[in-house]
Amino acid sequence: MRITLRLSYIQITCIQLDKTIITQMTNTICDLMMTEAIVSQRRCPSCGKTKILSDENTGELFCGSCGFVITEKLADTGAEWRSFSQDEGNRARTGAGTSLTMHDMGLSTVIGSVNKDATGKPLSSAMKSSIERLRTWDSRTQAHSSSDRNLRQALNEMDKIKDKLALTNAVIEKAAYIYRKAMEKKLIRGRSIHGLVAACVYAACRNTETPRTLDDIAKGINIRRKDVARCYRLIFRELELKIPVPDPLKGVSRIASLAELSEKTKRKAVEILNKARKVGMIAGKDPMGIAAAALYIACISNGENKSQKEISIASGVTEVTIRNRCAGLRTILDT
Repeated sequence: MRITLRLSYIQITCIQLDKTIITQMTNTICDLMMTEAIVSQRRCPSCGKTKILSDENTGELFCGSCGFVITEKLADTGAEWRSFSQDEGNRARTGAGTSLTMHDMGLSTVIGSVNKDATGKPLSSAMKSSIERLRTWDSRTQAHSSSDRNLRQALNEMDKIKDKLALTNAVIEKAAYIYRKAMEKKLIRGRSIHGLVAACVYAACRNTETPRTLDDIAKGINIRRKDVARCYRLIFRELELKIPVPDPLKGVSRIASLAELSEKTKRKAVEILNKARKVGMIAGKDPMGIAAAALYIACISNGENKSQKEISIASGVTEVTIRNRCAGLRTILDT
């Protein structure tokens, strides 16, 4: 005898079933982990109610009120496999998403480097030579124009500076977007690739409020600070970038870690900067300079032995700047 049972919706027209059989069948049903979704706008042919549920594990469509099984073979629209551990990795067939950090935005294809045929056998020497030649031409055709070659080189430099300065993917994505806009405006021709790449990375850091100075960017790409500043002014003016005002609080943690300051000193410096912000003293000042001055004052108030020179080296600003900013911050603390 074939009986269809549903968890929580069991209706049995019994012909004297043994209690042990009923208990066994009920326990088996309770062990099943069913994920059920309500199917709207459909009525049960038995009771006429609209509470239709689906069980993805068994592929059944049934009524949630009377338990009537409507369909026993539902098409599975989920994944073709199930991953129970991280060892299997990502087996999706859709590939990586598009990205502005790749010159082709990740849409082109490449010829694989494995010299084997479809059956796994090694290629002959003649076929291997032909495939190698095809790979060369495939690489050349992907960057056939000068602008494509320029973009490929620029994005390679961005990838290098990302590792040197420990930047996030969002910063490099924004820098690549700015560089592509500069290419559309024809600002690239006749200018240094390194200078424009550094300027785009600096603009992206400013836009995402990542604490990196012009000196950091210039050292990371190994060009003069003046060249980076000149290219930054150019793209800022021509592309009409909306750059937020830099926040000195973003540089406190960085300077404190480089100078090996305590957490108590760091919190004290944040309090000083918040007081300075309320009176409007931060506006128009170098963010790293005023952050360094706040940390130096916090060191003095907490009794931490750090000289102006050590703070200056960690922050990248001169000792004179720190002294000048300290004079202004002390007036706030005295009031």
